[in-house]
Amino acid sequence: MKFQFRLAYYIFGLFLGGVFVMWFLKAKATDRGVEFCYLPNCRVLKDLRSKSLTIDSLAQQSLNEKWVTLEDIRNSLTYGDVDFGKSNEPYRKGKIYIIEGKTSKNEEITITMVNYTERVLLEKIEKK
Repeated sequence: MKFQFRLAYYIFGLFLGGVFVMWFLKAKATDRGVEFCYLPNCRVLKDLRSKSLTIDSLAQQSLNEKWVTLEDIRNSLTYGDVDFGKSNEPYRKGKIYIIEGKTSKNEEITITMVNYTERVLLEKIEKK
């Protein structure tokens, strides 16, 4: 058998095996409530969600104005995008993260959070 055919069979089998393993592990993780985060955006958002949230007075003013809710913040921490160009900078003994998300009314918002070792500070919420 030529090398090209052996290589094609090998790659095809490797692809099928990889798809089967990913499908099997994903189903197993879903049953146990485990989330696999390999990409940087997912890892940062998961870390921010896992810590206790403290709200700064500036962010509390935005929440009191009722154009954004705490549920919008939670959704942005699940489905939002981290702006790594402005994030991961040392700031007040923590690291600052800028997250771009949306409200329930589909308005774009920018959330500024400071990540400490034990907690997360919601510093500011802005409309885009």
